[in-house]
Amino acid sequence: MAFQDLLDQVGGLGRFQIIQMALLLTYNAMAQTHILLENFTAVILGHRCWVHILDNATVSDKDTGTLSQEALLRVSIPLDSNLRPEKCHRFIHPQWQLLHLNGTFSNMSEVDTEPCVDGWVYDRSSFLSTIVTEWDLVCESQSLNSVSKFFFMAGMLIGNIVYGTLSDRWMSESARWLITNNKPEEGLQELKKAARLNGTKTSADALTIEAVRSTIKEELKAAQTKPSLCDLFHTPNLCKRICLLSLVRFLVWLPTFGLIIHLQYLASNVFLIQILLGVVTLPANYLSLWALNHKGRRISLCFFMTTMGITFLVNTFVPEEMQTVHMILTTLGGGISFASVTCSLTHTNELLPTVIRATALGIIGVCGSLGSALAPLLMILETYAEPLPWIIYGASCIFAGLVVFLLPETRNQPLPDSLQDIENGRKDSRKTEQEDTSIKVTHF
Repeated sequence: MAFQDLLDQVGGLGRFQIIQMALLLTYNAMAQTHILLENFTAVILGHRCWVHILDNATVSDKDTGTLSQEALLRVSIPLDSNLRPEKCHRFIHPQWQLLHLNGTFSNMSEVDTEPCVDGWVYDRSSFLSTIVTEWDLVCESQSLNSVSKFFFMAGMLIGNIVYGTLSDRWMSESARWLITNNKPEEGLQELKKAARLNGTKTSADALTIEAVRSTIKEELKAAQTKPSLCDLFHTPNLCKRICLLSLVRFLVWLPTFGLIIHLQYLASNVFLIQILLGVVTLPANYLSLWALNHKGRRISLCFFMTTMGITFLVNTFVPEEMQTVHMILTTLGGGISFASVTCSLTHTNELLPTVIRATALGIIGVCGSLGSALAPLLMILETYAEPLPWIIYGASCIFAGLVVFLLPETRNQPLPDSLQDIENGRKDSRKTEQEDTSIKVTHF
């Protein structure tokens, strides 16, 4: 017998659990919205250097004659390797001779240019203002855009640590925690509350302290020696699990957040790609649940992460002109990343013993937050080689898919309750329960 039997008695999945999930989804939706806003508030608009003959309002038609804007742009701004106007340099003096050439200027490397000392002109057709236009986070300062995103994600990391600790005081504790921490009366009231909300009033009336203690006597016995943070590292098998799970979480979060806060780099229409990602979210999560149920945790996570890595690598080398292909690959990668997160969270929760799960999840969560904070900083590498950040994202996906096979499979396996369950492989500590057909397992 175990605490799972009590949950089944008061209603395994009823109104009480649905209300909890609805509240959690509401809070998560509000938090995730701020992350997605980075694709709009920090988008890099098309830009070029401010030049006197084009952008000075005091310059009259007498000074420029009948020349068009395109002609004035050609004599003022050099072309890059793709024959497009440079974003970060301008000619020191107008190059009028370029108007009389049919092709490109053969001695362009000898023409004197300078940085945008007078500022930039931005294409505001899609966005009127972003932090990039407000603070000129382009050219030499473009890396500061990534730094600003890093501080945003680092703030989430600090918030997870600080407010995660505070929530242990302010939020209602679980019935299991209350009972195993010498608060049986409070735990019993929580169980009765859940039973009433689930419509099982008879079960609520039948619950007594004696019945609760008898049901979870093994967990109460294990709780007499409360594990500490040091126990995580003094028990070899558990330490190995936590280290591997932390690595997997880091490798999953790094490309996932690299994708969702850098959509502009993958598709030209940020609005459309954001809508498409929203559309594929539910199907992707249903697909992950189907895979977890039929193929297992490790195979599912390996498949999704490897496929995600391949989409990153392919998308990197697709020509920029093929925007439809970019859109398809980005949408596919986003959907797969959502499925990967679901698989990773499920596998992690099932590998950790109940008595120390909260502490272990805190450590693993910090490693995941480090990955999400590092994701925007990798975009600084784009100044050296444009595909480099996306190659790193793709490689981390594939590596995560391989690392997961160093962890045990948990599909249809008993959930660990104590440190002994991990260290002894459940052979000794759960021998009697293995003979019981009512042993709790992960059914999906």
